[in-house]
Amino acid sequence: MSRVEGVVIRATGSWYDVLSDGGEQLRCRVRGRLRLKGVRSTSPVVVGDRVECECDQTGGWLIEEIAQRRNYIIRRASNLSKESHIIAANIDQAMLVATLFSPTTNVEFIDRFLVTCEAYRVPATIVLNKIDLARTEPEMLAAFKQIYTLAGYRIIECSATSGEGVDEVRELLASRTTLVSGNSGVGKSTLVGAVEPSIDIRTGAISEAHQKGKHTTTFSQMYPLPSGGAVIDTPGIKGFGLIDIADEELWHYFPEMMREAEGCQFYNCTHTHEPRCAVVEAVKEGRIAVERYESYLKILDEDEKYRK
Repeated sequence: MSRVEGVVIRATGSWYDVLSDGGEQLRCRVRGRLRLKGVRSTSPVVVGDRVECECDQTGGWLIEEIAQRRNYIIRRASNLSKESHIIAANIDQAMLVATLFSPTTNVEFIDRFLVTCEAYRVPATIVLNKIDLARTEPEMLAAFKQIYTLAGYRIIECSATSGEGVDEVRELLASRTTLVSGNSGVGKSTLVGAVEPSIDIRTGAISEAHQKGKHTTTFSQMYPLPSGGAVIDTPGIKGFGLIDIADEELWHYFPEMMREAEGCQFYNCTHTHEPRCAVVEAVKEGRIAVERYESYLKILDEDEKYRK
């Protein structure tokens, strides 16, 4: 039996496409024992995983081993019988595509995603797509940018249809493996196609009735870029339940709170009710956006649907 190493470039839940180090694309199944290791996840293998594959006597390929992941992006699974859903592994950065209109990306969703990126040491950039629509409400646009520039995040203003900002996104993606994520309908796949037209990704229209996107990307898939690196296009997601983050460490994943917390009176300050809390003072003085602080409080208080 021959054995090869490679990276998972597409995961459907039953079949996995692996790009071998020799450049061959293999259609694989997962060895049964990998499913029995007690991993409470929607799938033991995800896009971005380094794997070892073996060809059996019938000519079929099986994933035999998964290398240790250097990082990943994880959320609580929507199927509550499972514990977690790992979106992708071994990535250099994350690009969160958001929109202010058609549809509107909820700030709390953005903050949950960014918290997870911080927790797993994945640099994140916010791409504000459909910027032409956003500029019809300049005050709303300015408020959004203020929230995340105060937090220290880079924001790229972009329009996948007009081409504005596409070159900046292309430069961001070059020579890196990037997870592209966001709600359905924000234009992730259209943007990836604008960055590299040779990539064939299905796109869909916005539902006029609910102003929500149609799920055009069904499975996560990695696409190589001519400039080097790759993008991982993912299905649109509605919610982002956090997992494996304790209440007492949550504030560590809000960079602006980390910057201010040194001034707190108590070393174990929760930044909720304690006297002489530097974080609360920073909120009052405008150095931390109120919306980000409110997201922090909501996540602390979230119900059992997301945290146990």
